[in-house]
Amino acid sequence: MTKELSPAAEAVLDAALPHMVHRYSVAAALRAAADQVVPLQLPPELDTQRPTVAWHAWDAEQRARFALLAIATELEAQ
Repeated sequence: MTKELSPAAEAVLDAALPHMVHRYSVAAALRAAADQVVPLQLPPELDTQRPTVAWHAWDAEQRARFALLAIATELEAQ
């Protein structure tokens, strides 16, 4: 029984299939892209109790990283 892919994972796989690329290769490429484009980083230190612009930027970057990694994990699990 195969699980249905999310729209994002389906789009990535559809883009790779005409080139006969295996889904594990696509997942590896997504993981490499996440590491290169949005490396895992600790959050910036806060001087106050309120998040700063730097913290919001870090948060957005890390969410993008985790979205790429989630698609890679989904492709590997399929």
